[in-house]
Amino acid sequence: MAAAELASEAGMRRLQLIARRELPAVIAWWREYGFDIAEELDEHQLLLDIALPAHITVPTAEAMHDLGVRLAGFLAAGDLIIANGELGAGKTTLTRGIAEGLQVSGPVTSPTFVLSRIHRPAGAAPQLVHVDAYRLGSSAELDDLDLDETLTESVTVVEWGAGVAEHLAADRLEIDIERSGDIDDETRIVTLRGVGPRWRGADLWSLCEQEEGI
Repeated sequence: MAAAELASEAGMRRLQLIARRELPAVIAWWREYGFDIAEELDEHQLLLDIALPAHITVPTAEAMHDLGVRLAGFLAAGDLIIANGELGAGKTTLTRGIAEGLQVSGPVTSPTFVLSRIHRPAGAAPQLVHVDAYRLGSSAELDDLDLDETLTESVTVVEWGAGVAEHLAADRLEIDIERSGDIDDETRIVTLRGVGPRWRGADLWSLCEQEEGI
C-alpha cells in the first residue's frame, strides 16, 4: 500500500485509520493487510492500527553485524527471515550477527554452493538454518532442501529468498538491504518488514534506538 510505504519512509512507526462497523468486508480487507483493531471509538467506528516497516541506517559492516546480534533477541524457534540485497550488500554479515546472538556453534559463511547449513546452539536458543537461494530458480527447488522438516524448531534465514521462500511460512520477517549509491560509502539502508500475526506489535524500530543508545 503506497500510503504505508510513504509513511514508513518518512520515519513514521505506525499507521492508523478509522473504519465503519457496518462495512465488515472493508474491515476484513484491512485486517488481511495486517491492521489490528486498536480501539472501539463508538458504536459505528473502529480505530485500526498497523506497525510500519523499520528503516535503519547502517554505516559499517561492524554495525551490520551488531544489528544482527540485536535482532536475534527478537527471534524464536519457527521464525523465517528472508534477506534480500545485491551481492556484497551485507546479508551474510547480518546473519553472522544473528548467529552470534543465538550463540550457535561454528563459523557462519555464505552457503552458496552447499545451499544450506545447520548451526547448532551452544545453549537453549534455537538452531540456525542458513540458506542461500542464489542458485535456485524456483520455490520447488527450495522445497527440495526439506526446510519444512526443521522450520518449526529453528530460526531459518534464507538469503536471496524473495520470490521463492515466502510460501514456507505465513509469518516471516522480510529484510531488504540497499547500498547508499556511493561506491566508496559502506552505508546501507536496512528495511525490516514483519509479515503475519507473529510480527504484529513487534517494535522493530527499537533496533535502531538500541544502536543509537536511546
